[in-house]
Amino acid sequence: MADPKGFLKHSRADAPKRPTDERLGDWHEVYAALSTEDRNAQVSTQAARCMDCGIPFCHSGSAGCPLGNLIPEWNNMVRRGQWEMASDRLHATNNFPEFTGKLCPAPCEAGCVLAISPEAGGAVAIKRVEETIAEVGWENSYVSPRITEEHTGKRVAVVGSGPAGLAAAQQLTRAGHEVTVYERDDRIGGLLRYGIPEFKMEKSALDRRLAQMREEGTKFVTGCEVGADLTVDDLRAGHDAVVLAVGALRGRDDTTIPGRELDGVHLAMEHLVPANKELEGDGPTPISAEGKHVIILGGGDTGADCYGTATRQGALSVTQLDNYPQPPGERDDDLSPWPVWPYVLRTYPAHEEAGERKFAVAIESFVGDAEGRVRAVRLRHVEVSRDENGRRQVVPVSDEVEELPCDLALLAIGFEGVERMALLDGLGIELTKRGTIGSGSNWETTAPDVFVCGDAHRGASLVVWAIAEGRSVAHAVDSHLMGTSELPSPVHPTALPLAV
Repeated sequence: MADPKGFLKHSRADAPKRPTDERLGDWHEVYAALSTEDRNAQVSTQAARCMDCGIPFCHSGSAGCPLGNLIPEWNNMVRRGQWEMASDRLHATNNFPEFTGKLCPAPCEAGCVLAISPEAGGAVAIKRVEETIAEVGWENSYVSPRITEEHTGKRVAVVGSGPAGLAAAQQLTRAGHEVTVYERDDRIGGLLRYGIPEFKMEKSALDRRLAQMREEGTKFVTGCEVGADLTVDDLRAGHDAVVLAVGALRGRDDTTIPGRELDGVHLAMEHLVPANKELEGDGPTPISAEGKHVIILGGGDTGADCYGTATRQGALSVTQLDNYPQPPGERDDDLSPWPVWPYVLRTYPAHEEAGERKFAVAIESFVGDAEGRVRAVRLRHVEVSRDENGRRQVVPVSDEVEELPCDLALLAIGFEGVERMALLDGLGIELTKRGTIGSGSNWETTAPDVFVCGDAHRGASLVVWAIAEGRSVAHAVDSHLMGTSELPSPVHPTALPLAV
């Protein structure tokens, strides 16, 4: 059982970060490299804070982990130094714990009982424990290919190689099916490869998982736009089932802002993708922040990714704008009572490095120069409200206008759903009003033998939800092909996404 006094002996301790100047001088992950002994000792101390609650909100209900990670169990194993057992228990529910350990915003920690009161020292550093278990597993060869000896003779195509597609593919390969992942980009990984900056997750973590999957038998085809390079008829003829994990990459734009058409105003992914490609060795990005004043519209994860990328590229200044007022520094029980996801100010490592954030402001217009390039933005203080139909309205509250220099503007204001593509037309699939691909209770779309998971199904969401849906759709496909399945199914297709 857990140490009943662990949380009284130890306070929460997050992983130490490298000095800011050092971080801004390279693209490596922001956290400091500790010796194996120091790292494991610190993480064991954090794991000892877990109380093994009677009702573990960290992995149950809408407030906890959608993968159902058995957090109290592997916390106790880590506390006891049973790292191999902890690795086995973690991988029983999560195909890629190093991805979630680096990228997930950790709804499990928001649901931790120790998060109720600051006097308790703060939630267990679950995410840090999870990532360390994964790394210890790789370092000690606890993680190895799981190669099945029984093959079903069934062939499955997975379209899209983000976390949802990779999780579905790995599960289905391990169930004995012949799985091929089709990716339109030149490299496998989806947003893990080209959307997530290197300073958040170095791509070596992705590459070693792909090597494991290849050894297990999963096949990968890159540079293939299904519906064009591979026709829908050929896709169907060559496979017994198809999984759509194509993401929700249609970026939200705001063409109503005067000056939106100026050169130098881009959607966020137009900046992030070529920046990541440059680090892969594909040559310099055409949209660099070097020597520029950068304005980022949008206060979420994507905006923070642009923020950290711009500072590392050598921006003169970086300013991130948010329409909403600055959130409180601590949980307000009236706004977000425990254990729901708290409405609090979230400061990413990138925000600690340079630049500034402005809240309750909106861009009134982009100002251009004689050559048609953006040179400034004009801002107004605003208030966000809802009209009688529940539609979001951003209303100016002052006549005062502030002008900031701007050579590069990035719109990181979310995603509108699945991109229009020939694949969906060929399958006869229409998008829902939310811009997603709908499914029945078994994850099957309106096209027979075609299933959907991840952001394509639920809209832009969290990496942990993508993996959970990938695992669940694998169960559905396996059942569809074989009549029954022993694969786990952590979430139901009608589950609502976590509001973040």
